[in-house]
Amino acid sequence: MSVRVGFLRAVNVGKRRAPMSRLVAVCEGLGYADVWTFVNSGNVVFDATGARASLERAMERAFEDDLGFECTTFVRTAAQLRNVLAAEPFPVEAGDTHIVTFLKEAPAAADAKRLEALSNPFDALVVDGADVHWRMRGKSTDSRLTGRDWEKVLGPLSTSSRNVTMLTRLVAKIDAR
Repeated sequence: MSVRVGFLRAVNVGKRRAPMSRLVAVCEGLGYADVWTFVNSGNVVFDATGARASLERAMERAFEDDLGFECTTFVRTAAQLRNVLAAEPFPVEAGDTHIVTFLKEAPAAADAKRLEALSNPFDALVVDGADVHWRMRGKSTDSRLTGRDWEKVLGPLSTSSRNVTMLTRLVAKIDAR
């Protein structure tokens, strides 16, 4: 068994509400151990074995059955998250926002280039395998990129993003357990 984190796309946004206790119960029902959540935005930590794609499919089916809406899930190991946080794809200055966008798989080289080409003076994108580092020169609400820009390259329901500050706190909590 190894520590995994499931990042659920667009949970507790609009009408897509899911109490964290439900997420824990669903994961426990799948046989995962030591299940807990972190902040109220669809981050589920658990111990499990198995391939990432298998875990994602099982979680997506179970969450949709339980919650009544599509719940695209992106799973990473604690070690993978530590590597994401150790990466320094660009300088991050005071006032910048650094986000990591999770993908199901590393995009094809042409799609990775298309994603990185979305960069502009405010937004910088760097593809690193199945993760995209995204630096904004200010607040994320001021970004010039939209979900539609990402979907033109990757298709719908293909990403879930988390702020590096939150990911740092999450990994620290995992490491402290």
